Amino acid sequence: MSQPWDAAHHMTLVSPRRLNRLAMPVFAAILLGSCAPLPGDRLAITEAGTYEISEIGHGSPPIVFEAGLGAYKESWNKIVPTVAENCAVFAYDRPGVGHSEPTARPRHGTIIVEDLRRLLRERGVARPYVLVGHSAGGLYMQLFARLHPDEVAGLVLVDPTHPTQFEGDGALEHRGLLAVGLASLVMTGAMKEEFDGLEETGREVLAAPSLSADIPIIILIAPDKSGTPIADFDNAKRADFARLYPSAIVREVDGGHDVPQTNPQVVIDAIADVVRKAQRH
Repeated sequence: MSQPWDAAHHMTLVSPRRLNRLAMPVFAAILLGSCAPLPGDRLAITEAGTYEISEIGHGSPPIVFEAGLGAYKESWNKIVPTVAENCAVFAYDRPGVGHSEPTARPRHGTIIVEDLRRLLRERGVARPYVLVGHSAGGLYMQLFARLHPDEVAGLVLVDPTHPTQFEGDGALEHRGLLAVGLASLVMTGAMKEEFDGLEETGREVLAAPSLSADIPIIILIAPDKSGTPIADFDNAKRADFARLYPSAIVREVDGGHDVPQTNPQVVIDAIADVVRKAQRH
């Protein structure tokens, strides 16, 4: 199972001499190929459709994982087994990804959040949850927490998409012809539908209530480094997370955007810290 490219962070305005660096995440995803499967894999047939899920471990609060744009739940394969030693873990593929059944429902954040909530209820995953989201999955988890704070014990955002990341200078059409061309080649199906809904999802996040300081939040930010071509306006928006979530702990992590695969221990540590704070609260 090949790991899709997370276009939400890898598209950027580049010069020709940066072509190799821009293309690298695409070809790396293809060449590295299949991530190891997650334990507890199964197909869950629900009233809303069929989902490929992974359920493993025991303990409270349960940890719910949301992958990046078009990415499989296996992107968490270096994290889930360790986290499941102390907590129940739930990961899944959104509709149209992996073996999860496609859907005709719109692919903006409110629908994605409600689909996930319904799936968690049907699977009997007990609230409140610690939500963990990477990239565009971090945008969805921001919305989940803002809309349903009573269901959330904590939040870990892993190099998340900013709510306004694709507005203004960040819009796809302003990221250069190369980015537009690559996007047209790489993004199809559910991935394209989700990308098209990111701007609306961002507006939904900002329109939702702010989060209470009682909910522990850790935000992991990967800086712009070699091999991770992210434009200056993306970095400026990442710096804005401290304003959006003033009670959050913001940690800069080494390496590029694909933190769950390249630096899984920092994610494991962040989850453990949030779980401890949630349990004390």
